[in-house]
Amino acid sequence: MRFSHHRVLGFGVATLLALALAGCKEQPQMNPGMPQVSVVTVQPQSASIVSDLPGRVDAVRDAQIRARVTGIVQKIEFEQGGEVKAGQLLFKIDPAQYRAARDQAAAQVKQTQADLYSAKALADRYAPLVKANAVSKQEYDNAVAAYRQAQASVAAAQANLAAADINLGYTDVTSPIDGRIGKAMVTEGALVEATSATQMAVVQQLDPVYVDFTQSTAELAKLRQAFAKGTIERAGDNAARVRVVLEDGSEYEHPGKLLFTGITVDPTTGQVNLRAEVPNPDHLLLPGMYVRVRLDQGVDPKALLVPQQALQRTADGLQSLMLVKDNKIDQVAVTTGGAIGDQWLVTSGLKAGDVVVVEGFQKIRPGAPAQTRPWNPGGAGKAPASGQGPQDGAGAPAQGKSDGGAPPAQPATDQKS
Repeated sequence: MRFSHHRVLGFGVATLLALALAGCKEQPQMNPGMPQVSVVTVQPQSASIVSDLPGRVDAVRDAQIRARVTGIVQKIEFEQGGEVKAGQLLFKIDPAQYRAARDQAAAQVKQTQADLYSAKALADRYAPLVKANAVSKQEYDNAVAAYRQAQASVAAAQANLAAADINLGYTDVTSPIDGRIGKAMVTEGALVEATSATQMAVVQQLDPVYVDFTQSTAELAKLRQAFAKGTIERAGDNAARVRVVLEDGSEYEHPGKLLFTGITVDPTTGQVNLRAEVPNPDHLLLPGMYVRVRLDQGVDPKALLVPQQALQRTADGLQSLMLVKDNKIDQVAVTTGGAIGDQWLVTSGLKAGDVVVVEGFQKIRPGAPAQTRPWNPGGAGKAPASGQGPQDGAGAPAQGKSDGGAPPAQPATDQKS
């Protein structure tokens, strides 16, 4: 019995050792000195070509309210910063002198009309008498000439009356358009002058608004060449669609439309002017505001996209990507065509099937060996992105960063490496 007991113990220890050895053999062969990086394998996919350009908001109509007669401002008839309608009274200028001038002009019209009546009566009276040689022809001609002069005097007096009416009307300063009015630039009691056209206020139409922006001739030339080669398909109606990005990075909810592309190039900047019209029902866009304009220009059926955090900046300011080739890091220079969602469109330096490093940059350098694992942008519960193009919406955007990604992913990489 004692012999059997030792035999059983020996057999148990041997079994445990065998299982431990077997467990060790099942673990993948890892080189503890080789860093591990998260990667994606780039594959062509269809993507919209979007230009992200700086722009400035401008009012569709911008009416400067100026004095057209000289006088003292009696009253301000609007609420500053409020909405006004076309024809609405804004300012009241003292009309006394202009009303008097109008009354004087009206009296002058009546006087000339009386002179006209007298001259016409004399000419009509002389008409049959000249035929009977009761008056000389010279007297008749003088009567006809006086009649015509009286007609001209009436016309001149009526014109003076119309001018007086216009000046009197200018004492009521009204809005020429519907829109929002700013602050009053003059106060009650201020003297405004017609000669200097004193500015009194500004009315701006804010729905819709214009967004003016520029695009370089180099970008336009690249786009036209791509269209000509057929590498980029036109987006049809969407080619004239623009989206506005606000200063906080959010996208404005109302899309606009492209109105025109400039036909001349600014010689100092090499830019072409463009203008879009954007609905602004809530008046969120204000004249002078700087925004970014996303212009849909076409569709690239074979676009190569990489996560934004994969893009690196070299010391000389160029862009590059870290690739894994034969388990070694290779740094390649690339050219990007802009951001699409949280990914960069790579236009040169990358080809389909390349394995791009997304996380783990702090442990690698060009030429060094590295082990790869599929990049999991969403953390637990999300499918890896390896073997496919970067998925739309994968991971948190990391614009302007050369490394990083989802915060929980990097510590997990460090522990396994």
